[in-house]
Amino acid sequence: MNQPAANQELPAPQPGQTLLSVRNVSKKYGPNEILGDISVDVRAGEFLCIVGPSGAGKTTLLQCLSGLLAPTSGSVSLRGVEVSEPPAEMAIVFQDYSRSLMPWLSVLDNVALPLRSTKMAKAEIKKKSTAALEEVGLAGHLDKYPWQLSGGMQQRVAIARALAFEPAIVLMDEPFASVDAQTRSDLEDLTLKVKQHLGITIVLVTHDIDEAVYLSDRVLVLGGRPTEVVDLIETHLGEDRDQITTKSTPQFAELRARVYQEIRRQTVPAQS
Repeated sequence: MNQPAANQELPAPQPGQTLLSVRNVSKKYGPNEILGDISVDVRAGEFLCIVGPSGAGKTTLLQCLSGLLAPTSGSVSLRGVEVSEPPAEMAIVFQDYSRSLMPWLSVLDNVALPLRSTKMAKAEIKKKSTAALEEVGLAGHLDKYPWQLSGGMQQRVAIARALAFEPAIVLMDEPFASVDAQTRSDLEDLTLKVKQHLGITIVLVTHDIDEAVYLSDRVLVLGGRPTEVVDLIETHLGEDRDQITTKSTPQFAELRARVYQEIRRQTVPAQS
């Protein structure tokens, strides 16, 4: 779940300006260098997807971006402030919703959980949590428990919990990998709708090339050993995207082929 470091009011970031800056980030585990010299700027209001071969260190990079993992060298900064722990403006959505949600808490209480670490009044916490659940289409399920919901609905609860803290940026690690194909498509469209409505920035790690192209404004392709940026692709697919129409266009096919080709060129052995 998202872990705020503090709760302070800051002006909304302006679309297009650099929100999250990654400079020469590397990560080693003993003699094994996983990430090597990665630099990228994440723009306010954009949807950036990170792809790469299995074992390329995509989740490791996301953990470095979030402050959950310290890079061996280099730096990550949010609005010019170096990230050393999860910042107040950042929320994280993990892949395994079954572990991130508390089964003994109601849906509403699960969403409210991170807000309880602030000085916010109980009434305000309930108001923000309810609004977040309405945003993801779960207004009628506030009093249910996670185990009473489908997998897709549970992941919606996890997304709502991230939104309740009103972050400027949301990091997502394979958030739709544990659901069926139809639910995955529905969650992709929900995420696009929420992003556009709230104007937040999203960085999402995925193994699914179609998902990366469909969701993103830019696709960051990782590869090599140690892992580096091999491509950064602008999609230019516009805001109005549709699972059938968008994916049927020649532009989508060309983008998908380009990303797939970049990944195929990389040979990254599986890690234990």
